[in-house]
Amino acid sequence: MTKKHLLLFKYGGNAMTNQPLKKQVLKNICGLKEKGYQVVIVHGGGPFIQQTLEEVHIDSEFIDGQRKTTPEAMEYVEMALKGKVNGSLISIINAIGNKAVGLSGKDGQIVTAKKRLHQQMKNGKTEMVDLGQVGDVASVDVTLIELLLENDFIPVITCIASDKHGNDYNINGDLFAGHIAGALSAEQYIILTDVDGLMLDKDNPASMIPKLKVAEINHLKEIKCIQGGMIPKMDSCEIALEKGAKLARIINGTVPEQISALFENQQSGTIITA
Repeated sequence: MTKKHLLLFKYGGNAMTNQPLKKQVLKNICGLKEKGYQVVIVHGGGPFIQQTLEEVHIDSEFIDGQRKTTPEAMEYVEMALKGKVNGSLISIINAIGNKAVGLSGKDGQIVTAKKRLHQQMKNGKTEMVDLGQVGDVASVDVTLIELLLENDFIPVITCIASDKHGNDYNINGDLFAGHIAGALSAEQYIILTDVDGLMLDKDNPASMIPKLKVAEINHLKEIKCIQGGMIPKMDSCEIALEKGAKLARIINGTVPEQISALFENQQSGTIITA
């Protein structure tokens, strides 16, 4: 099968924390595989990290929405993402009748990380803030992913990676997914969120933007149409398209029918193109 039939799903939001919904979402994603598409799933798991850190009494400090990650916290971040979240997704997909393989960016050096340098504005001055073991994607190697796809497996990848010295980093799941979608030249990079798409006015569902070009993203940020958690999602679409994905799309993961409808010529979500 040629690469043009590859779909990469960024899985997150409430579609992950609700068990019956999680099964339905994965069933619909696997249904696309049965239609002949190759499927890759990338996930984070903020709520699960939070829960795990609370259980072991490690406080989380957030700087501009990013979790500062100490070496002590990193161990539990990996435990939550690889153990709880990834393990659970693999079990469900296998039970549906497909073969899933759980990975992080560390496996097969899929992703090599670099430390994230965060700039913060304080009293009108830009300061560099150390977020600990929070990383960015330095490079991607899709050899292992392609090997798995050729052998009919569904790779399920979580957003942890090491740098070239072996230090582990927690990477924003959206940005991580965008880089991998680009490196795989995905036909579609599909982000599952808790809303139907990008709204011009976030409180008015009727204001959904069906299509936009990457060039329009900056303006939409300026007018605060893209804000909060939508910022890394749109940034990841930009990365994916720039690096080689054909099309990016934001759909509502809490409405699993939107996944099945993707290829029935129905309008679902917001489509972003280069």
